[in-house]
Amino acid sequence: MTVDRKILSFLKPDLVEKIIQESSVKELPKGTEILREQQYVKVLPIVINGLVKVYSRFDEKELLLYYIEPAQSCVMTFYAALKNTPSKVFAITEEDSKLLLIPVQLLPNWLREYPDFNELFYNQFNLRYSELLDTISHLLLDRMDKRLYDHLKKKLELTGSASIIMSHNQLANELGTAREVITRVLKKLENEGKIEQNSGEIKIIRPW
Repeated sequence: MTVDRKILSFLKPDLVEKIIQESSVKELPKGTEILREQQYVKVLPIVINGLVKVYSRFDEKELLLYYIEPAQSCVMTFYAALKNTPSKVFAITEEDSKLLLIPVQLLPNWLREYPDFNELFYNQFNLRYSELLDTISHLLLDRMDKRLYDHLKKKLELTGSASIIMSHNQLANELGTAREVITRVLKKLENEGKIEQNSGEIKIIRPW
């Protein structure tokens, strides 16, 4: 399966060729579990197209950590691979996705031999840290209706879809709250004319 080299254009051409030669490419349908908590990492993913959700689990509740978009990788997976420690997160495809899978035993030499390879992960650490600060800001300053609206808007932007089909329980897990809270807030947003709900499908119909 071929890989569009443009997705790796931030790396030097000789490293791009080596990655393509040594890695495998997989197309995975939506809902495929890529990584489980406590699993040892064997491959490092770079998303070619699609979307991957990374989350943790606390007391049987899921908590969304971040999404991996095209040309991005997973910093938690990267760290676990380098340290040879079990994963602390789960990863699942949010949409039908195509992934480039790099065998983790190649990472130490490549990081030494190709300094620009480090840039991928420095950038990812910076991105996730910025997202964490945004999340803390939302938790401290925003009401749940604004948090939920912004979450729905971001999911639509990431997937390029006109609507979202997911349960209230799934939304509650991603926002770290109770299903009843999500149901109540969605109804409030609907009454305010900001969203529309129909048989599990949610559309944003008015800006905040």
